[in-house]
Amino acid sequence: MSSSREMRLRIRSVKNISQVTRALETVSASRVRKAMQANAAAEPYAEKAWKVLVHLACQPGANSLHPLLTERKEIKKVLALMVSGDRGLAGPYNVNIVRSALDQFRHFEQPVSYVTVGQKGRDMMLRRRKTVVAEFSHLPSPASFLDVSPIGRLLVGEFLQGQADQVYLIYMKFYNMVHQEVVVRKILPLEVEENPVKTAQTTAVFTYEPDETQLLDEIIPRFTAIQIYQAILSAQASEHAARMIAMRNATDNAMELITGLQLEYNKLRQQIITNDMLDIAGGAEALALAGF
Repeated sequence: MSSSREMRLRIRSVKNISQVTRALETVSASRVRKAMQANAAAEPYAEKAWKVLVHLACQPGANSLHPLLTERKEIKKVLALMVSGDRGLAGPYNVNIVRSALDQFRHFEQPVSYVTVGQKGRDMMLRRRKTVVAEFSHLPSPASFLDVSPIGRLLVGEFLQGQADQVYLIYMKFYNMVHQEVVVRKILPLEVEENPVKTAQTTAVFTYEPDETQLLDEIIPRFTAIQIYQAILSAQASEHAARMIAMRNATDNAMELITGLQLEYNKLRQQIITNDMLDIAGGAEALALAGF
């Protein structure tokens, strides 16, 4: 049985842990609100850009208008952008992203290289001996478009130079505080059959100046960067939400453990006091029998 001193030290240790987890929960709650606001603010621009792109790409002969719209006849190399976190203590957040990436490309015959955002994903991929060609870490939260644009330029450059025939995006999509889901989507060459931002169908007629080819040269690379930017904002909101929930659960578990330890400590103290009283009573009775 543990001594009362050991019990007090254990209770104090668990209380210190609960203070840390409660502080991390408070910080994550503040950050997730900012990330949610940034994510919501970027959606209208992404939706409008998607509408214009869909209208252009649905025109006859659109595949020949821009190389980012053209499917390669032979797929030799695949590049995947995986967005994870820089820190842990977020429950299964980082593990789920890495597991989804590995499952997605497990049966690919083509070699798959990775561009990672976040140290945790990078480290887990390197431990599994995967090819990581570039990594971006310690992005501010919420990130700005200038912080993310180098990632878009890198992916577009790799595709245009023939270093990748397909480019995938893997991230945790934020729906609400308790629902986040891993999304794996091909972003190059661009596919317009499905709408990643769920825009409403429109019958509007657009007039473009200058011609569509020049407009595509500007819109498509920028829209690729917008997809990445939106994904990173969504991933940051998901990470903060996952960490807040994980720290809240950890705090609740610590409080339950403290309650149980305190009860055991009180029982131990009561037992010690009872034993002392029995010793005193036994000693007094022995003295009485001895005639003192």
